[in-house]
Amino acid sequence: QVQLVESGGGAVQAGGSLRLSCAASGDTYRIDRIDVMGWFRQTTGKEREGIAVINTHSGRTYYADFVKGRFTVSQDTTKNTVVLQMNSLNPEDTAMYYCAASFRYSASTSPSEYNYWGQGTQVTVSS
Repeated sequence: QVQLVESGGGAVQAGGSLRLSCAASGDTYRIDRIDVMGWFRQTTGKEREGIAVINTHSGRTYYADFVKGRFTVSQDTTKNTVVLQMNSLNPEDTAMYYCAASFRYSASTSPSEYNYWGQGTQVTVSS
């Protein structure tokens, strides 16, 4: 079993920044098998959309076009925590943000490719 817990959400003014963290815990063997961590967001009535992906072994990252140049995903030293640094936030970024883990060696920003999900952390950007 793997548990993912997001933190760092909150309210911020347009143009501001937030730093989200996702901590993984549970079965050590399963945690070690996580190859890819992803960040997603969702608003009510809409499908969950991918934001950023990081390969936990190589550190290679991928970003959705709408966050390129603004968001950065990285790993902490322990490799059990991933961080999403969000800059230049705008009201359209308002959503519930989720982290997810995949056992696939190569995963995209498609939610269907992920095995475990956190409960989410709310991000609200005011104009």
